[in-house]
Amino acid sequence: MKMSNLKFLSMAAIAAMTMFTACSDDEPNPNPNPNPNPDPDPTPSTGIYSSEQFLAEGNHNTINFDFAGTFTNGFFGTINGGTDMSTVDNFFDAAAYQGAIAADNDWTAGWIRTEGNGTESSEDAVEELTGDLTEDKTLLKDQTYALSGSYNILNGVTLTIEEGVKIVAIDDNTTDYILVHQGGKIMAEGTAENPIVMTSDRKEPGAWGGLHICGKAHTNADGEVTSEIGNAPYGGNVEDDNSGTLRYVRIENSGYALDPEHEANGISFYGVGNGTKVEYVQAYNGSDDGFEFFGGSVDIKHAVVINCTDDSFDWTEGWNGRAQFLVAYQTMEECDCLMECDNNGNNFAAEPVAHPTIANVTLIGNGGDGQGVRLRAGTQVSLYNALIAGKGMCLTTETAETEQALADGKSVLNYVTLATDITCNGDEE
Repeated sequence: MKMSNLKFLSMAAIAAMTMFTACSDDEPNPNPNPNPNPDPDPTPSTGIYSSEQFLAEGNHNTINFDFAGTFTNGFFGTINGGTDMSTVDNFFDAAAYQGAIAADNDWTAGWIRTEGNGTESSEDAVEELTGDLTEDKTLLKDQTYALSGSYNILNGVTLTIEEGVKIVAIDDNTTDYILVHQGGKIMAEGTAENPIVMTSDRKEPGAWGGLHICGKAHTNADGEVTSEIGNAPYGGNVEDDNSGTLRYVRIENSGYALDPEHEANGISFYGVGNGTKVEYVQAYNGSDDGFEFFGGSVDIKHAVVINCTDDSFDWTEGWNGRAQFLVAYQTMEECDCLMECDNNGNNFAAEPVAHPTIANVTLIGNGGDGQGVRLRAGTQVSLYNALIAGKGMCLTTETAETEQALADGKSVLNYVTLATDITCNGDEE
């Protein structure tokens, strides 16, 4: 298990980190912006995307920023100036600043975990959850439930989880996970004062298999596709598909490895539709990704990933949802990317092309020389109001399709502040 406990490097040390860029120049097209300014024309050359394009005046981006003094309590803090996305799309809250947590609005208070582990135990359980759920069921407020093996919420069935419920995976050498099948629903609604916690008897990363939700929205993967854990089908054309609600839910100690190719994330969204409501969710102390999106159109707001030792946020297969107020925070040297962003690893041009719209992000790495946000495998993105620090390469652009979308203005990077220069590799892929 990946259990190193490095102390987090100061922002001053991170900002002093040796910078490197592999960018090449090109002649840009202006990126769209709710309040665009004319872009200067950098010197053209043979590349696809470049630092010069990233820094074009209308983009309001910054590189090699000294974050010393920006953050308190690890990841609290913003920088003035940003796009008010509420004027563009009513999904977004008004937040014309860079970063996720403003000083006067600590939306994480009371329900997230930042260190240590809990004392929840399956020995306190009032009931064991296992097998197939074939009729509606409610887990009652403040009760503890034991999870043994797979727990499958089948088509047409709703699992309701009241505030304060603890679900604890038993340490019994089985693959413990919760799987919501297509047509099933999970209605998990905690509160800031009394969140829902899904955890394990064994208080370490990889102890259990997390939460998996399969919906009927799109994927751009070929053929019939099934979830990595549980082999449940997902995908379709119902973009407003509703798999339920997750609100004030914390997932701890996930990442169980079924085999070398299949590890469980905190929450895996498979073709989940935008009728599903996801807000105030945390993945903590996992050994794979925090949250991963396999296609779908699901939206997410107020999400925190702390010390998930693969990627904090990950998308692939054409995810095109919306997201606001995202935090990734890493203090362990094993942690990989802050965001790993793909369209389709087997076909970079697969349609529908991944293109989420994301605003108000704070991403802080572990101080290593690795990558922070990797835009690759043909993905597109519209990213606004982001602070990215703590990685030797805070933002990399990879594959010609991804960089062409940036150069053409299909993708947008606006009000993005980085501790390093960007690294561009698309013309080499």
